[in-house]
Amino acid sequence: MLSFRQLRQYIEKKLPFSAKEKQPAAAYDLWCETYDRQPDNLVLALEEIVFTGLLNEIILANATIADIGCGTGRHWKKILELEPAKLTGFDVSLGMLSALKQKYPAAETYLLKNSFLQPLKNESCDTVISTLALAHIENMGEALTEWSRVLKKGGDLVITDYHPAALMEGGDRTFRHNNKLIAVKNYVHTIEKVRAFAKSIGFTEVKFIERIIDDTVKHYYEKQNAIVVFNKFRNMPVIYGVHFKKAG
Repeated sequence: MLSFRQLRQYIEKKLPFSAKEKQPAAAYDLWCETYDRQPDNLVLALEEIVFTGLLNEIILANATIADIGCGTGRHWKKILELEPAKLTGFDVSLGMLSALKQKYPAAETYLLKNSFLQPLKNESCDTVISTLALAHIENMGEALTEWSRVLKKGGDLVITDYHPAALMEGGDRTFRHNNKLIAVKNYVHTIEKVRAFAKSIGFTEVKFIERIIDDTVKHYYEKQNAIVVFNKFRNMPVIYGVHFKKAG
């Protein structure tokens, strides 16, 4: 079976250019122009399912929420419908935050330069959310420690991300900008390491979900005339999500 890495190498040989890797801030400043217009993006579709499955088990009414890697506010509509007391967004990309502000002009957002959430006091949040962002952060432990700092005792931490198994096989997040293929820098944090570190700083795991390439997503590949790719990567995990709870 071909790996993601082998497939990418094959594709790049067929193209007059290869993917240029950029740091997340620079990459998403470019991607923000089209990020919300990706109706056939399998990763986003699967992540939506995983995130919704985790979110449905958390009470967010009157909650104070921090969204780390909020991007364009892709999940904000469903979150705000649950009537939290406060929702604050953080992202490394000014372009993504600008796109979010166009949809939610009154939103409180902050540009992240590192993992530290300086505007937030200790134990000030009921819930911390991070979607499709952890693999972009080099120091996973530093980030989780900071998220724990701002969470109240008994608070909820919800993480979704590109599955490390796919990243280890050479999968990545790419997009086209001005006819160039751009890849966003990723770091592989295995699920085992995320779980172990979370446990070491006082979190317990409540629920874990992962989605694989199976017949439920076959139509994405059929639409792109890529059924051969579907067959080669059948059963490969693509997205995972986990709900942790901070010790009370």
